[in-house]
Amino acid sequence: MGSQRATDRTRKVMPAGVPSSFQAYDPHPIVVSHAAGSRMIDVDDNEYIDYDMGFGALFAGHMNPHVRRAVEEQLDSGTLYVTPCELNGEVGELLAERYGFPMWRPTNSGTEATMDAIRLARGVTGRDKIVKVEGGYHGHHDEVMISNKPSLDEAGPAHAPHSVPQSGGIPHGVVEDVRVVPFNNPAALECALAPGDVACFIVEPVMENIGICLPDDGYLEKVRDITERHGTLLIFDEVKTGITAGFGGATNQLGVRPDLITLAKSIGGGFPVGAFGGKAEYMNHITDGSVLHLGTYNGNPLVMAAVKATLAEACTKEIVGATVERNTRLVQACQAIIDSSGIPAHTVQFGAKGCITWSTLPVRNYRDYKATDFDLAFAQWIHGINRGVLLPPGLDEQWLISVMHDEEDAMRYANVFQEFVDELVV
Repeated sequence: MGSQRATDRTRKVMPAGVPSSFQAYDPHPIVVSHAAGSRMIDVDDNEYIDYDMGFGALFAGHMNPHVRRAVEEQLDSGTLYVTPCELNGEVGELLAERYGFPMWRPTNSGTEATMDAIRLARGVTGRDKIVKVEGGYHGHHDEVMISNKPSLDEAGPAHAPHSVPQSGGIPHGVVEDVRVVPFNNPAALECALAPGDVACFIVEPVMENIGICLPDDGYLEKVRDITERHGTLLIFDEVKTGITAGFGGATNQLGVRPDLITLAKSIGGGFPVGAFGGKAEYMNHITDGSVLHLGTYNGNPLVMAAVKATLAEACTKEIVGATVERNTRLVQACQAIIDSSGIPAHTVQFGAKGCITWSTLPVRNYRDYKATDFDLAFAQWIHGINRGVLLPPGLDEQWLISVMHDEEDAMRYANVFQEFVDELVV
């Protein structure tokens, strides 16, 4: 098999045979040779409808024609200046229009965006401690590689989780600076912020590292109130929700305004980019030089051309709305299959993303997620791959309907899910 051979070859020069540990899974990853629109073809010429879409980075689809044209045109004018270009301001204006925050800085990834936002919060407040949610993922810098997916024997009490490093190489001092709270638990956040030494609370407004975990009614409003009372900056990590949540992202869909916001993935049309923005009073700490934000590739014209085309042409308000509606029809079809079969599962939707959670009860936090049926989740995943349905390998991600999935593409997922359920209940 070509994918197996390619992986074995790469293992000789690259740990696990993959460029990112997320891409390593058993029996071996699918090695892709081509992608366009909603489809990917592997090195064995198997075709898949892609519902992973780069963990949400490809909301514009593979090789969206608007993005491709913009990048090809920019190639004629250069790829890296290390001095400003007009596209920097144009992209900043587009982000300000969508999200309602006046000031932005580009980065090269979601990891950089959250890292820089946390540094800014520490610079603004003069505090060192941060608080994050158990089960939340915010990139791979040390401060947020804490309690991403802790084992329950290390995780501590559900109401007061321990801070558990997710990897070797994270200093003890960093772990001690990070407090962990459960999602959808305002009382736990109140307790964590009570000492008055927390610079920021970084949180996904909708958690998308454990399927899709929605905030309880009123939870984010309480978070906003608690952080303000304790002088702690609120950072919404919208790297994964981003423009897939609807025009203006989760921030505007849910109606709660943080102090800072981080973006990446879906705003780039498949190119490596991130951004953070926020209220002028905080972003001005970068203007006056009291907090540094640096990067050789920040705002490079090639990626800025891709971002501008994504926001202004490929993923307009009308296109995003139609794509979300298409995903709603898919989610409804899957829920109807669940209802008619009586299997222990339910669907969750947020914007253009959806998931099937193998539990009869809603997942409100990481401990609920750990109680779902991972065996059935794995069985559905491997069933789909063998029928040309490519889902994320983590069993804790979600599908994405991109702007280039048509109705037939979207409903193919429901048809294959029906086949799986028929085999399951026979």
